[in-house]
Amino acid sequence: MNNTLKARMMLGAALLLAGCNGPRRIRERPIIMNGDRTASQDRLIAGAAAEGYSDNAALTQARDSVYAKAAATCRGTICASVVKGEISLGMTPSQAMAATRTAPAAWTLRESGAASVMVPRVLGNSPRDATGEVVMVQFDDDRVNAVSYRETQGIRVVSSAADTTTDGRATAMADALIREGDQFNAAGDRARALDRYDRALAMKRADAMLEYKVATMLDLQLRPIEAQIRYQRFLQSLQIERILAQGQANAQLADAIARAQQRLIVLERQAPAPAVSPAPEPRRTPPVFI
Repeated sequence: MNNTLKARMMLGAALLLAGCNGPRRIRERPIIMNGDRTASQDRLIAGAAAEGYSDNAALTQARDSVYAKAAATCRGTICASVVKGEISLGMTPSQAMAATRTAPAAWTLRESGAASVMVPRVLGNSPRDATGEVVMVQFDDDRVNAVSYRETQGIRVVSSAADTTTDGRATAMADALIREGDQFNAAGDRARALDRYDRALAMKRADAMLEYKVATMLDLQLRPIEAQIRYQRFLQSLQIERILAQGQANAQLADAIARAQQRLIVLERQAPAPAVSPAPEPRRTPPVFI
C-alpha cells in the first residue's frame, strides 16, 4: 500500500510539473478589431505640408533679402561675381552668401574684432559656388580676404588675385600633388610617389625641382633611359652659373645639380654602345696594261 501511494504521488507530481512546463497562451488585446477603421491621416499630412511650405517660403524670403542687399551694395567685378555665383575677394558677408545662393541659416559666423570667420552650419551639406564646395570664408574689416575650398587633394585656399585664375588653381593643385607624392616617397611607396609627381608635372611644367624628383624616382625604379632624359631636362631648365653664384642661398638646389650631373655620368657609361657596322673593304681596280 505504501509503495502504491508513493507511486501515485510521484505520478501526480510529474503530471503537475508537465502541466506547468507546457505551452502558454497569452491573450493580448488586438490593436484593431475586424471592421474597425483607422482615423484619417489627411489632417496630419496637410499640417506637415503647410509647415514645410512655410519654412520654404521663409528661407526663400531670406535668400531674396540677402541677394537684394548684395546687389544694392556691389560694384563692378563684385557684381559680376555675384551674378556668376562665385565668391571673390573683397566681398561682404551678404555678397558671399548671395554668391553661394544661401541664407544666414546655412552659416555659422564667428567674430573677433575686425576679423570674422564664416563656416557651414552642417559640414555634410556645405554651400557651393561656381568653383566648388566652400568650407570657410574669412573676412577682414567685413571684406573677404580668403576662401577655402574642399577638393580631392585637400583644402585649397584662395587668398590673392593670382589664386583665383585658372593658372593659380592649377598651381595649387600641383603643389597638393607634390606634397602627397612626398608623403608616399617618405613611406617607401615609390610607384604612387611617381604617379603624383607625373600628374603635378602636367600642371606645373616649369618646375626644375619637380623634374629632379621625377628623375630620382625613375632612377630608383631602374628605368635609366627615362631617368637620364629627366636629369638632362632638369639641368637644362636651370641657369647653373646664376644659381652657383648665390652660394648657400640655393645650397639644396646646387646639391641637386651635382647629384644629377653625377647620375648622368653613371647612366651614360651604363648605356650600351651603339652597334657599328664594319667599314666596307676598298674596291680594287684591276691593273691596265698598255
